[in-house]
Amino acid sequence: MGSETKMVDLLKAEIPFEQEENLLLLPEVESGKAVGLVLVDILNGFCTVGAGNLAPTEPNRQISAMVEAAARLSKVFCERKWPVFVLLDSHHPNKPEPPYPPHCLIGSGEEDLVPALKWLETDPSVTIKRKDCFDGFIGSMEMDGTNAFVEWVKTNEIKIVLVVGICTDICVLDFVCSTLSARNIGLVPPLEDVVVYSGGCATFDFPIDVARNVKGTLAHPQELMHHVGLYMAKGRGARIVQKVSLGSSEELRSGHIQHI
Repeated sequence: MGSETKMVDLLKAEIPFEQEENLLLLPEVESGKAVGLVLVDILNGFCTVGAGNLAPTEPNRQISAMVEAAARLSKVFCERKWPVFVLLDSHHPNKPEPPYPPHCLIGSGEEDLVPALKWLETDPSVTIKRKDCFDGFIGSMEMDGTNAFVEWVKTNEIKIVLVVGICTDICVLDFVCSTLSARNIGLVPPLEDVVVYSGGCATFDFPIDVARNVKGTLAHPQELMHHVGLYMAKGRGARIVQKVSLGSSEELRSGHIQHI
């Protein structure tokens, strides 16, 4: 275990990236830059112990911290009636998503929000979009050619999206990259910035000592792949932040900023 940790640290050192210390929400909103919160796949099938083929088999610190951060942020946004967009992986039994085994099948309960976020289903500030692919931007396409996420951004005049969820290097990264590409060619007005909160993201853990005994699988060391996901998002133009705070005028005056 010690040697694997040392190797992961060495690999992370080869691809470092800088994170912004803090995203201050109120100063952004008060300056005319509406902020929207995007939650990616924080559902039972990926986060609740024993809930399915891709759920953790035991409590996981990184995943638990991500859920807690998402719950805190969701409460702050909904209390202020700021817009929240929830993406939920939801699959039909006859539509596999290789290379992964069946997961988040409609009607199984795996495709539903984790208990800590279940209340979002009835909050008026929340838009929920079920998707059947990795990429939530593509998964937001409607049959008439419109895109639910793009329409949400336009309707709420959002200039900054704050992204949290799972998996950092898969669905979160895919959504971030597609959103940035769409922004770059003017498809998501008036969006300016995509911000990823590192402490509000997580990925799964499939250590090499387990993977080498399962034919046809790839190792997926959690800490390394979380780092890689953030590194790739940063490389595509996302802002990566370590903390998120309200940043009220009182906090800024006193210098004691409370993190969410």
